[in-house]
Amino acid sequence: MSAAELGASAGASARRVVLAGASGFLGSYLRREFEAEGYRVLAIGRSGPDARWGDPEGIRRLLDGVDLVVNLAGKSVNCRYTARNRAEILRSRLETTRELAEAIAACETPPALWINSSTATIYRHADDRPMTESTGEIGDGFSVEVARRWERAFFEPELPGTRRVALRMAIVLGNGSALTPLLALARFGLGGPQLDGPWFATRARRRAGTFHRYAPTRGRQRFSWVHIEDVLGIVRFVRDHPELEGPVNVSAPNPEDNRTLMAILRRVTRRPVGLPAFRWMLELGMFVLRSESELVLKSRWVLPERLTEAGYVFRHPRLEPAIRDIVRR
Repeated sequence: MSAAELGASAGASARRVVLAGASGFLGSYLRREFEAEGYRVLAIGRSGPDARWGDPEGIRRLLDGVDLVVNLAGKSVNCRYTARNRAEILRSRLETTRELAEAIAACETPPALWINSSTATIYRHADDRPMTESTGEIGDGFSVEVARRWERAFFEPELPGTRRVALRMAIVLGNGSALTPLLALARFGLGGPQLDGPWFATRARRRAGTFHRYAPTRGRQRFSWVHIEDVLGIVRFVRDHPELEGPVNVSAPNPEDNRTLMAILRRVTRRPVGLPAFRWMLELGMFVLRSESELVLKSRWVLPERLTEAGYVFRHPRLEPAIRDIVRR
């Protein structure tokens, strides 16, 4: 057999994973790691390269017989929640998920496992107790409604040949993540806690569910997080544990609060003092940065109950060592 024939044979027999949203921070990392593991990685995106959104037959051909589908597609929520952005945040999640469901339903050999991104923001503002898959309470507002409709689009279709898992991800920490602007704040002496307070709301923002309601947490709003290496570890763990189906919380087992997070960042950046940011400062700053105060003021207290019970061991269970590992790299 020639070298070319050997290469073609190896490519045909290689395990295949389809990544949707492979160009982003998390997707590009998963792609590199899957390729290093020996997978042949195929991508769906707006312009390919292996299949394009809006091409149902191309997507069906790509998915037929693959080992794993991971969907991370969706517009970033790090933006102002204008009517246009809200529509795109929702559309980019629902349409891609529905396209994948329709393509899988049409496959002769459907994928054995479909992992879809979701968000731990689906739970309510929680500063009284942690939210788990079994005891968590679903919140309200725009972000929660996006998460609810996203998971409904994922789980409702009849796909008896494909196991489905929705990863309710906390804030993912890695090189280029939400950690970058927080480290910059600490380096410039603004590494104090982010403090909630009263703020006015327009009728339009209340109707849209985009206004963060004042909660007197005094910087003790919980910060749930997960290291990017554990996201990869959890994807592998879910792949290898067929008993796992449905929603799974992807969050380190030791969440901290905002004051502790900022104190860690000050230690890491060797800045002994950090000025606090009050609500009015955050609102003005987020307006300039074209983002939303909810991203730092909502208390996200999420525990990985199902992963822990199934035996997953976190590589990065504690926040300070995790941040130091990322900064060191």
